[in-house]
Amino acid sequence: MPSFRFESTVDGPVADVFAWHTRPGAMERLTPPWESLQVVDRSGGMQDGGTVTLRFRRGPVPITWTVKHTAFEPGVLFRDEQVEGPFKRWVHTHRFEAEGTDRCRLVDEVEWEVPLGLLGEAFAGWAVESDLRRLFRFRHDRLAGDLHRLGQADLGPNLRIGITGASGLIGRELTPLLTAAGHAVVPFVRPGRRGDGDAIRWDPDKGELDPRDLSGLDAVVHLAGESISGGRWTPEKKARIKESRTLGTRLLADALARAPSRPGVLVSSSAVGYYGDRGDAIVREDSDPGKGFLADVCREWEGATVPAERAGIRTVHLRAGIVLSPRGGALAELLTPFKAGVGGRVGTGRQFMSWIDIDDFCGLVLFALGKGTVRRAVNATAPLPVPNATFADTLARVLGRPALVPFPSLAVRAVFGEMGRTLLLEGARVLPDRAEHAGFHFLYPSLEESLRHQLGRHEDPMERTGNGGDGS
Repeated sequence: MPSFRFESTVDGPVADVFAWHTRPGAMERLTPPWESLQVVDRSGGMQDGGTVTLRFRRGPVPITWTVKHTAFEPGVLFRDEQVEGPFKRWVHTHRFEAEGTDRCRLVDEVEWEVPLGLLGEAFAGWAVESDLRRLFRFRHDRLAGDLHRLGQADLGPNLRIGITGASGLIGRELTPLLTAAGHAVVPFVRPGRRGDGDAIRWDPDKGELDPRDLSGLDAVVHLAGESISGGRWTPEKKARIKESRTLGTRLLADALARAPSRPGVLVSSSAVGYYGDRGDAIVREDSDPGKGFLADVCREWEGATVPAERAGIRTVHLRAGIVLSPRGGALAELLTPFKAGVGGRVGTGRQFMSWIDIDDFCGLVLFALGKGTVRRAVNATAPLPVPNATFADTLARVLGRPALVPFPSLAVRAVFGEMGRTLLLEGARVLPDRAEHAGFHFLYPSLEESLRHQLGRHEDPMERTGNGGDGS
């Protein structure tokens, strides 16, 4: 029967690393972002007999996969055995071995068997091995990154953190990052949306949010806002973009200021659109605001938090660049044409793209929550912004495709109007000075590092893998 082994050493006592794997959110954090996998059911916890049911697709085929936890030994190991799924047999053993007092060796051992015996193994075995290498390289890298970020943030134990926009691209990554660390996440839920009993109900359109519901929160992360992409900017669309940010933020800030007990910190999204179109000039947090629709929106967006600041709540505005994840946003939209070999630069390709890996963005949120000296504007961008043409060439190289089909400026303006001109043809070279000066460490400072991590396209797929690979 084929077997696979992957191991690495991570920073953290073995008891802490084991506990991380047993908490809600750990499975979501370890799921590769290039997969369509969803956790659809859990029962019985991590103890022997507990089950997890996953759903994903292989091409057009939906697949349901149920595994049962066995051999649970706290601080030592647990095992997942397939009950129903794509394999004839699947046994995955997670082992945890102490290396001194502050390091842990994590060992993943998989025994697998595909249907049709040797014939199935001959046709599918190489694909299974390749997928396992990609999967566990990502899982170990993300685990090490999460443990590093949590240690760097130093949030303290068992916080209760409210999140608006928890169902959005960033919220779906930030929530499991926090819950796997042992914190409680309380989502803000709009009318008609489902939420558990601990959710906070609010209606930004009607200005409804009870300050009493905010009592007991240690911190709030404000991510909600109308998407700025997805079609031309009609007057109605521009009004929704502006009002969803300014009215919602003002409602939240007013309610926080009037809450019977206030959280210590509010981390509120903003965007590098604050700086407008700046060519190749270097832009930092103390640079003047730019001109144009997005610059105006960002100024009002940040200004709407004033009631919370005046009430003594430490407030941080994260001016986000292009957040890179294959699960949504700009990167997800670019993958289809670039995989098909019809991607390329937009316009001249000289406009700068200030980007950030989604894992680093979530890490910066944690850092802002825990670092008491961080306040007001912080550029949430990687330290190495690139021109659009470089972005296109790098993405194509990571995917193993050419980047020979440009998108001319005239076509951008004709198809997308003001939205296309602002988002695709303009740019700013934004640097994260305040984050770096405060001590934040980017795990993915270069574009190619980020893309290879998020897409599972490492150049050294055999590193730290295979039977007997030590992972160090």
